[in-house]
Amino acid sequence: MATLKTFTRRAFLVGSAAVAGGVAFGIYLVIRNPENPNLRDLADGAASFNPWVRIDATGITLITPHVDIGQGSASMQAALIAEEMDLGWADFETDFGRPAPAYWNTAMATESAPVLPWDDSFGAQAMRASMGSLLKVMGVQATGGSTTTPDSFVKLREAGAMARETLKLAASQRTGVAVADLRTEAGAVHLPDGTSLPYTELAAEAALLEPVQDTPLRDPSSWRLIGQPMPRTDILAKSTGQAIYGIDIELGLGLGGMARASVRVNPRKGGVLNSYDASAAEDMPGVERIVEITGGVAVIASNSWYAMQALDRIVYDWGPAPFAPEQADHWAALEQGFTDETFDSEWLSVGDVDADMPGTTEVVAEYRAPYVAHQPLEPLNAIVLVEDGGVQVWTGHQMPRFLQQEVAKITGHDAEQVVLHNQYSGGSFGHRLEFEYIKQATEIAMQMRGTPVKLTYSRELDFAQDFPRQITLARSRGAVRDGQVISFDTQIAAPSVIRSQMGRIGIMVPGPDIQMAAGVWQQPYGFENARVRTYAIEGLSPVSSWRSVGASANGFIGEGFLDELIHAAGADPLEERLRLCTLDPVSRQVLEAVGEMSNWGEVLPDGTGRGVALVHSFGVPCAEIVEVTATDNGIRLNRVWVAADVGRVMDPVNFDNQVKGGVIWGLGHAINSEITYSDGIADQTNFHAHEGMRMYQAPEIFVRGLENGHVRGIGEPPVPPAAPALANAIFAATGQRIREMPFWNHIDFV
Repeated sequence: MATLKTFTRRAFLVGSAAVAGGVAFGIYLVIRNPENPNLRDLADGAASFNPWVRIDATGITLITPHVDIGQGSASMQAALIAEEMDLGWADFETDFGRPAPAYWNTAMATESAPVLPWDDSFGAQAMRASMGSLLKVMGVQATGGSTTTPDSFVKLREAGAMARETLKLAASQRTGVAVADLRTEAGAVHLPDGTSLPYTELAAEAALLEPVQDTPLRDPSSWRLIGQPMPRTDILAKSTGQAIYGIDIELGLGLGGMARASVRVNPRKGGVLNSYDASAAEDMPGVERIVEITGGVAVIASNSWYAMQALDRIVYDWGPAPFAPEQADHWAALEQGFTDETFDSEWLSVGDVDADMPGTTEVVAEYRAPYVAHQPLEPLNAIVLVEDGGVQVWTGHQMPRFLQQEVAKITGHDAEQVVLHNQYSGGSFGHRLEFEYIKQATEIAMQMRGTPVKLTYSRELDFAQDFPRQITLARSRGAVRDGQVISFDTQIAAPSVIRSQMGRIGIMVPGPDIQMAAGVWQQPYGFENARVRTYAIEGLSPVSSWRSVGASANGFIGEGFLDELIHAAGADPLEERLRLCTLDPVSRQVLEAVGEMSNWGEVLPDGTGRGVALVHSFGVPCAEIVEVTATDNGIRLNRVWVAADVGRVMDPVNFDNQVKGGVIWGLGHAINSEITYSDGIADQTNFHAHEGMRMYQAPEIFVRGLENGHVRGIGEPPVPPAAPALANAIFAATGQRIREMPFWNHIDFV
């Protein structure tokens, strides 16, 4: 689809770094499997056959290394192991485990490789293998990019099968019964005579055996858990208020108490602290100590509230913002950013969009997407304990091994001496991919060695220091003829998310940023002429991954402009998309499904309109149809239909929840949310100025999961189609075309 020279040029850095894995790193490094971290301090009589299973006489623990940030990953990972291990839902406990190279993310290579998601050619597979080799050698353990399910689907079932067969072998050696005559069920090996040997009783014997390898996985027809509604492992605790998040943890017994802290750093992110006067805060109730940290001040007090109150009494002299101070400057930089100097890459080149095409009608538009905050309900928090022999950290984080490295840089320990106790998180949306709050907690703990320090952000600090979603401006033009879309050309200017995010931890990422074009360059449309280019703009606010990353803005840009082209052609929005959808049959099935679900084409009441959008992100084609009605008081959202193909629906209930949550997230931010800057400081300080969707605004949502493609995740793909489908519906109902988020700057909602 793209020109060979474009792909080859873009792939050079990746390919030369890995060369299908073997040359740059050495074959040995690529093919060897990292050590099982459970074996480091395994108790006598306990067994661990692989990094995901640990058994002793007291119980079975399944390691679920992808952290649970509310998406149900702990349950899904456990179910995959339990399916093959023949465990009941009450037969085990889960643990996020310690950070380790063994938990490298195999699926992240798919999204990182610059190849189309439906391309299964040898070249595409080699590129993914190269990226996978790089991630394995680096030991990149990460939760994000909707990769938890595809990363876990095979290897965790293999882990469960390995454990099951090794335990059967232990039972066979104890009893003399042939392995073939044994069966397993409910966490036990069962003999032909009806005798049951619980796994926990076999652990000590199994620990002495070489784990059984290469065990065939069970046919899906025999699955008990996968594909069925599951009672999530955390649902009871969350439903009864007993769940423990990072912010709930209290330490101190035997450690001399726990210090509680909050911080104030330059509200102009990355700016310096010139000086401060803390005299008015020193004698406030509960204040125990005031210390300096990089770019700001920390107050240690008897509780977090006292610390936050004391911070308000300190007088600060802050340095200027290290980026453009006014919001208008940001937009101006984007407007002026389509230059040879800022050119990032050409991701798509088909035909000739610049050629003279007689008989066509040209359409030109500019689309804008603002900065938006992550705003999870649980403010950032961490507990850090620094001692001579090592460091312990309690928090929820999506990049455990990078966290170890960042902490070790500050404390002077080896990274392996940093122990992370990963916790459940009250949301993230990319927020917990960052490290600033971890660094700050560590700096405070370094000044209070031997005492655990609990850092808690205020909500206002959380907003002020957030690294938001990238700001984006796109200039699009296209042509139509004889009722069809002929040409599609989009040029996108934005800061590079990946370079900004990774640069903060000292990792330089060369070459083009694939996220700058995500959600638009890999659309499955067979345009006669098409081009997608990106331009990387420097000097703006530092940014970070936000739920669905580049596709969150680019889906709005691509599908909004395509809808304009279809309208100019006089074609039906769904039918013309189906005509164009020639590159990926799975995407076409998704479009057909959402059309059938909504009874597309039925006669609607006056003032009611429907919009459709299809966005291919994280390997998942997701199509949404939004229905709205224009009332005297504003736009009312009625219904939303969603179809997505993830290859295998792990749990239909959780799938439904994730899709609906993604739709609400995408719609709410499209309608209500933006971050703007004045004098380098975010204007929006809390939820009141950066609203999500209100309950009374929420539409009825209908969901269908298809299973025709590769196994993928669903946490992010429902977000990108929401904004364009809504904008297209508003146009259908009112004739008003909205090309800029948030929509409430242009139209009212009820």
